[in-house]
Amino acid sequence: MIPPKAALLPASSASSGAFAANLLAFGRLLRRAGVPVGPSEILAGLAALQSVDLGSRAEAHAALRATMVHRHEHFLLFDQAFALFWRDPEAGRHAAAMALMDGFKDQVKPPPAARRMAEAMQGDRPPPKPPEEKPDDRIDMTFTVSERERLQAMDFEAMSAAEIAQAKQEIRKLVLPLDARPTRRFRADPAGPGTDLRATLRDSLRTGGEVLDLARRRRVVRPPPLVALCDISGSMARYAQVLVHFLHALTNDRDRVHAFLFGTRLTNVTRQLKHRDAEVAFEMVGRAVPDWSGGTRIGESLEKFNRLWARRVLGQGAVVLLITDGLDREGARGLAEATDRLRRSCRRLIWLNPLLRYAGFQPKSQGIRAMLPHVDEFRPVHNLASLKELVAVLSDPRGTQVRRAA
Repeated sequence: MIPPKAALLPASSASSGAFAANLLAFGRLLRRAGVPVGPSEILAGLAALQSVDLGSRAEAHAALRATMVHRHEHFLLFDQAFALFWRDPEAGRHAAAMALMDGFKDQVKPPPAARRMAEAMQGDRPPPKPPEEKPDDRIDMTFTVSERERLQAMDFEAMSAAEIAQAKQEIRKLVLPLDARPTRRFRADPAGPGTDLRATLRDSLRTGGEVLDLARRRRVVRPPPLVALCDISGSMARYAQVLVHFLHALTNDRDRVHAFLFGTRLTNVTRQLKHRDAEVAFEMVGRAVPDWSGGTRIGESLEKFNRLWARRVLGQGAVVLLITDGLDREGARGLAEATDRLRRSCRRLIWLNPLLRYAGFQPKSQGIRAMLPHVDEFRPVHNLASLKELVAVLSDPRGTQVRRAA
């Protein structure tokens, strides 16, 4: 239970036990909301409050935020927590006025920080006691499958809201160790396989031009860039909801990842998905993408990507993930040419299609038949198991190609 927090104590009692207990409770509230706060932040905050005027709410707020928050994306959460925890003692007089605003709650969607802070504040209340149940002597011996295994094989489109939330948690645990590729750059390495003549001559200047040792170097090896083009049209809306979480995990797990969403137009959402807070990132994506669950213009979107973005993001052996069902409302107009140019601009083009979940899938639509001859791999993406298979394929340095006949 959080102790009373009607007002900040005067500076003379800043080190008192009650004040320290309140500050500890405030730190626990921040941790429940997702802000990393430990004992060092609590001690630093207590020391900072002893150096400011506690009669000034603004100074106390600035002192605690400067010592307890280390990331810019946590500032909004801290502001919400500070306003709720260190409440104004005169706020009770305004309770009646606040009650009049209850009618507007359904009209305004609370920001993610407010929802998370409300959940963190609920953590202070003890959970309700479950109703007493009479012991049941019957034993159910029915054969059941593990819930985790069932979730791995379940189609995203068939999942409930709770199961989608569990799937998003599993996606955050995925690790994508892309196969490393040699670059043009070298780095100094005493045990490297090559000799660095320039560094050797530079080191010899220290000994009057006499070469005492050979400097060695090794070629820099790093994963190639990863570019994802995800269809967010109406037929892909259910899958895109989960796959965008996969793209967010990729963007925050490694560098040189670029994400684009397309329906009737192409939108670069790389900057939005780089935000570490998933809720804030998806809210920014929602504001940036105006055509979610609309029509599909795959050929026009790929042509725009080839014209505006290909030369910027497809260098150094990039791998492209094209996530779409291939159902284009414009038919196959310009689709084969755009896909072929995209394939020639990257090292590896992988088409992820949720329609492959059907055992009897046949490429009958014009869009699928136009794109299929120009991709390196054609793979399903409809459940967690297919995402794990994709991670394994991207991590394979052999780059095995899996094609399906048109």
